Amino acid sequence: MESGPVPLLALTLGVLLLQPPPDTDVYLVSYDPAGTPAVATATNISHNAGYDNQPSFTPDGGAILFASNRDGRQTDIYRYDITSNAITQLTRTIESEYSPLVVPDGSGFSVVRVEADGAQRLWQFDLDGSNPRVALEAIRPVGYHVWIDANRLGLFVLGGRGEPATLQVADTRTGTAAVVASGIGRSLLMRPAASTMSFVSRPDGGSATVMSFDPATGSIAPLVDALDGSQDCAWDPRTGRLLMARGSIVFGRTVGGPGGWTPVIDLTAAGLTSITRLAVGPDTGAGPLRLAVVAEPAAR
Repeated sequence: MESGPVPLLALTLGVLLLQPPPDTDVYLVSYDPAGTPAVATATNISHNAGYDNQPSFTPDGGAILFASNRDGRQTDIYRYDITSNAITQLTRTIESEYSPLVVPDGSGFSVVRVEADGAQRLWQFDLDGSNPRVALEAIRPVGYHVWIDANRLGLFVLGGRGEPATLQVADTRTGTAAVVASGIGRSLLMRPAASTMSFVSRPDGGSATVMSFDPATGSIAPLVDALDGSQDCAWDPRTGRLLMARGSIVFGRTVGGPGGWTPVIDLTAAGLTSITRLAVGPDTGAGPLRLAVVAEPAAR
């Protein structure tokens, strides 16, 4: 994901690629979940002719953290404040940080950090980007993560020598992790108003399925077939629908309900193409919801 003197890391593939990162931007979308589909506008919040990706909302919904490569060499974490439209650089390191998430107690944020020797480990920073420290010393190479509770995480851990990526549950108190599934995609999420995690199962030669994992019991069960051509998910906290995107359209599907994937948000008029990452802000109980998407702009 970065280029320059440090080799470019492609987390999804688990290989090092010596090529520029994709030219993507992060957009903020306001939409009404009752729309069928909603024709939404999109505001570019990253404002950078380069790699911008992996947005996540702060718990109060007032800001978005994202990864951005602005010097052509390495990637840092930035914060976009929705009210002021201000962008603040949080990390300023010689290494690269990806996939920022506010930690459960709100005291800081966690990232996947690509270290000088190429190791990919989970690190933690204070909210202002200070006080970096390793969160899980021995577990590597970490690609993506989600917090289950104050101490446990779900991890996408890259496989070695052609082996598939695994879903592992790690505990920061012990520094250990256990494998619970293999052949997974990069989208790891906690379901709204639930204590279960969702992930995408991608077996060799098979169709992708969105699965549920219960950390309390260890049980795994299928939820829905994934949207063809998509690998990133988000949960709508108001309707409980699962969201996935393809092209310029965000689709939704109700788990356990009738019907399949239906268009929810149409961003064709906004000029967005190849939508990948999705993140939905918290539900304030009134008005539209906010959605952050990563896409390739049709033109700058």
